[in-house]
Amino acid sequence: MKRLLAVLLTGAMAFSLVACAGYTTAPAPAAEPEAEAESTEAEEKSEEAEAEEGAAEGEAVDEELVAAAKEEGTLIVYGSCEEDYLAAACDHFKELYGIDVQYQRLSTGEVQSKIEEEAGNPSGDVWFGGTTDPYNIAASEGLLEAYEAKNASHLIGSTYRDKDGYWYGIYKGILGFMVNSDELDRMGIPAPKDWEDLLDPQYQGLIWLSNYNTAGTAKLVVNTMIQKYGHDEGIKYLVDLDKNIQVYTKSGSGPSKNVGTGECVVGIGFLHDGITQIEDNGYGNISLVIPSSGTSYEIGATAIFSGAKHPNAAKLWIEYALSPECVELAAKNGSYQFLVLDNAKQPEIATEFGLDPDNVMEYDFEDAKANTTTYVEEVMSALGSAADDRFQTE
Repeated sequence: MKRLLAVLLTGAMAFSLVACAGYTTAPAPAAEPEAEAESTEAEEKSEEAEAEEGAAEGEAVDEELVAAAKEEGTLIVYGSCEEDYLAAACDHFKELYGIDVQYQRLSTGEVQSKIEEEAGNPSGDVWFGGTTDPYNIAASEGLLEAYEAKNASHLIGSTYRDKDGYWYGIYKGILGFMVNSDELDRMGIPAPKDWEDLLDPQYQGLIWLSNYNTAGTAKLVVNTMIQKYGHDEGIKYLVDLDKNIQVYTKSGSGPSKNVGTGECVVGIGFLHDGITQIEDNGYGNISLVIPSSGTSYEIGATAIFSGAKHPNAAKLWIEYALSPECVELAAKNGSYQFLVLDNAKQPEIATEFGLDPDNVMEYDFEDAKANTTTYVEEVMSALGSAADDRFQTE
């Protein structure tokens, strides 16, 4: 009941290579004291059995692929999900296969820019997490490697994969608003119920959104408004919305992280990030708003970079990412997205907050795939220099 009261529902619905680069290496298991050797051995066998049982829930992983991946010995992951989930997934992959994993957390826009600059000679092997709009741009530019994953047979629908195997979905997140109820009450302002409400002058300087250039979340907002209102009206909406925006954060989860403190009063982003702030960080003053006229959703994905230096380890990662063994780590590490595998356990907390993965608008992924870059350029051109000092890139 406490969680349901926290929800405002409206409407019908590297590493060691270059230390300064910010890379992290998945840690090796710590050595146990000699006196506990027998106990430790038993625990290790138990953990191995659990890992094998979890891996078995997906399709059987090809032994030749595992051997080839181990021969390569290393995997470099760029993650656009939250860092706790990224770290847990990378650490467990190393535990399962004994492959050294190095990872870095970057927004989807940053990963896209990075691999575009590297032009087919990527410094990373795989991309993990983050919205698919930047993935689709990268695929159209020849920067992702197609791979037909065996575990893709467990996806709940064809929507959750690229038809040619350039990316695969691992989770689904719902777009909405997170509001600081205490601050709104103090100011005597009602919580917004729908997208049009955000244009009201009473919210001037109270709204945070992410940067259209760096965040996949913001790219999704652009596509959603254009699909919802039409091209010209959608861009006009975003220009009008800009009048009420206080900050454009680098990362899509940035607004959610500042709502509980009151620095941000209304944040636009994925509602599972709001759940994290309520449940994991104790901000009971946050309410979640599902826009009454409808909203869209992200598909969080994973993919292999074209020209990856460790191609077999990269393919093994895709199989692993499409297994309950991996995706169920999300809810255990503060990420409460809906999962898109038929053999994975859904995070119960998301539905307790009233979120419904099916109560979303029909999102045109093909239009987004073809036009996201153009749409973002058009929005930035329409905004001109007015928003420049509010767009964060660090």
